[in-house]
Amino acid sequence: MSPRAATTAPAAHLPVASVLVMLGLSHLDRLFDYEVGADQDTDAVPGARVRVRFAGRLVDGFVVERMAGTDHPGKLGRLDRVVSPEPVLTPEVAALCRAVADRYAGTLTDVVRLAIPPRHARTEAALPVQAPEHPPLPEPDDTAWAAYRAGPALLTALADGGAPRAAWQSLPGEDWPARIADLALATVTGGRGVVVVVPDQRDLDRVDAACRDLLGDRVVALSAGLGPTARYRRWLQALRGHAAVVVGTRSAAFAPVRDLGLMVVWDDGDDSLTEPRAPYPHPREVAVLRTAAASAALVVGGIARTAETQVLVTSGWMHDVVADRAVVRDRAPRIRAISDDDRTVARDPLARVARLPAIAFDAARAALAADAPVLVSVPRRGYHPSLACARCRTPARCRRCHGPLRADSADATTTPSPTLTCNWCGRREAFRCVECGDTRLRATSTGARRTAEELGKAFPGVPVLTSGGDTIADRVDPGARLVVATPGSEPVVDGGYGAAILLDTWAQLDRADLRAGEQTFRRWTSVLAGLRAARDGGTAVVVADAGLPVVQAAIRWDPVGFAAQELAQRAELGLPPAVTMVSVDGTDRSVAAFVDAVDLPTDAETLGPVDLPSDARPPAGWDGETEGPLTRVLLRIPRSHGRDLVRALKVAQVHRSAQHDTGPLRIQVDPPTIG
Repeated sequence: MSPRAATTAPAAHLPVASVLVMLGLSHLDRLFDYEVGADQDTDAVPGARVRVRFAGRLVDGFVVERMAGTDHPGKLGRLDRVVSPEPVLTPEVAALCRAVADRYAGTLTDVVRLAIPPRHARTEAALPVQAPEHPPLPEPDDTAWAAYRAGPALLTALADGGAPRAAWQSLPGEDWPARIADLALATVTGGRGVVVVVPDQRDLDRVDAACRDLLGDRVVALSAGLGPTARYRRWLQALRGHAAVVVGTRSAAFAPVRDLGLMVVWDDGDDSLTEPRAPYPHPREVAVLRTAAASAALVVGGIARTAETQVLVTSGWMHDVVADRAVVRDRAPRIRAISDDDRTVARDPLARVARLPAIAFDAARAALAADAPVLVSVPRRGYHPSLACARCRTPARCRRCHGPLRADSADATTTPSPTLTCNWCGRREAFRCVECGDTRLRATSTGARRTAEELGKAFPGVPVLTSGGDTIADRVDPGARLVVATPGSEPVVDGGYGAAILLDTWAQLDRADLRAGEQTFRRWTSVLAGLRAARDGGTAVVVADAGLPVVQAAIRWDPVGFAAQELAQRAELGLPPAVTMVSVDGTDRSVAAFVDAVDLPTDAETLGPVDLPSDARPPAGWDGETEGPLTRVLLRIPRSHGRDLVRALKVAQVHRSAQHDTGPLRIQVDPPTIG
């Protein structure tokens, strides 16, 4: 305690501060009471940053509440100092962080670190406290939303202060950033704030521009790419009421917008929304918790739909905002599929150079002749091969837990009934396809590495642009050109592409991943949504078996039906989101000790241990040279009892933390990948 603090009298009013001390330890995941000095009374407001002594050392903290007394039987320590009187941890955000920590078996301090950026003192002092005057807003226009059933009603409810919850399926060719801006305008017109969460910087730039066109300086954009000064200034603009709309990436889900009226989460199946820091919350789930507590509206939008969103619709908690089939057919491109086993290529010898099927070559040539760009989508490098039936290509799955199977020998694809091992539960079994009974395997493709050079030879004189990896093009000019792009890096073109060709699709479909089909459909529809409508000549060729459900769904443009089918299949197989699943990763010793300490509910199931998948990140603190290989155990329980499992994990973590067990361990509730 500082000498000044020791000689200053306690505050006359509410002399006790309940403080969140930023320790990060599970057994200390609670609030601690400190005495407030008279000279600290004005500044030590709820939400303020403070410094306190804990176990003999100075640590950071936040005042959560001021109180008249305490239940602590001994003498309270004094706040060492108030770092800033800015109330950065608002009551709403504090309650949200607590709910997220409980949902993901994490600590409150870990979530607060995700929610509140580091302080920048000069920015805090320079930004005016008083919000600036803004020009009048235009009237909301629901004309474009009339294409969707319940679309105009959604905007009306937002403007009237309602709290609708909608799963919105964007039409092909839709200017979706402008539609999000319409939602934001309606909400702000009603006097409330908006938070929009998008996957990456490209999406952020588009939505920010669309919102600014309607709302001007009422909009701020938040992303990890901003420097600490710019990020904190924009975050403070939201906190102080300068901005009514925050558009940002993952952490923007916690943005301190005043009087929250709407949250929008766009494309919730995108990998970029996966939080890499503990406790790994997904922005969609954060939005569900936040809007439910704040009685605010929630719109989860996308071109495709995840099974998690479909669960919310099926349960009745959220409602569809979709277009009629006639409208979908009018706006969708013509989509054709051809199996990659069909080696027929165009008779033109130049097509053989690029190994293009005849249909794809003809579609590209027709689009180029019409002075329209052509998009060629190829899988990015790094997809991990999986195993499937050699006859019908059904993925090889464990008969016990339905986890993906891996080969135990190098000749597994050349011998009948090879012995395989489950990646989830470790069970070994001889392969026999559950669909057709065949005993032969095939290793799926990892991509044919088609290159822009090959396409350039097939279409001499046509400009070729590549987009992917470290070089991503945001936009391309209209006109005859070839654009070769990896999934997620497709440039936007005014007026849409004339044709698209999706190559090497098995590299996406055959990954040993729970979400392989869902992610493939999402990436395909993202590409196809950038095409012109069929009435304007827009044509797509998908090089895949037309009989596959994911291909059929793409041809019909049926994201809702595909999501419902995915959810039904996962429920039948006992896979998320029909169940709650937790992955426990670490060394053999740390995983075994933790799982043994968990008082599992009676209906919980333990799968494993197995080797940690090669594409999974090692847990923090792991040293492979001294601690040996890593393993994984999966815990599974019916979704209705998921909270019981999470509570049991929290108790075990508290025990582990109290015993000062610091072995490498990662606990992830509903991990995005479990293959």
